[in-house]
Amino acid sequence: MYTVIAILIVIASILLTIVVLVQNSKGGGLAANFASGNQTFGVRQTADFLEKATWTLAITIILLCVIATAFVSTGDSAKQSKIQERIESAAPLQGQPEFPTTPAPTGEQPGVPQE
Repeated sequence: MYTVIAILIVIASILLTIVVLVQNSKGGGLAANFASGNQTFGVRQTADFLEKATWTLAITIILLCVIATAFVSTGDSAKQSKIQERIESAAPLQGQPEFPTTPAPTGEQPGVPQE
């Protein structure tokens, strides 16, 4: 499913690139060449269509990207379980180490060199 969504994102991105290149912010881009004075589909209507197409494609790309995140498999769960199995099988669990509880002899202090 992720592959299908990724392909749709690429197609929408290519279409968005084409639509953006066709329009011009001042209305004199390639959109002006498609409409002459005698046609009923004028320059302003072409610019409106291109603007709506731009917004629609941009929103479509954003939504497809958000939906694609739901289908991305990270694979962490399988890796983590394999690593966890190896750790558990390699070293059996043991108790905490025991520290000496008897105090040091009074004549000797640990860590202090004898003269």
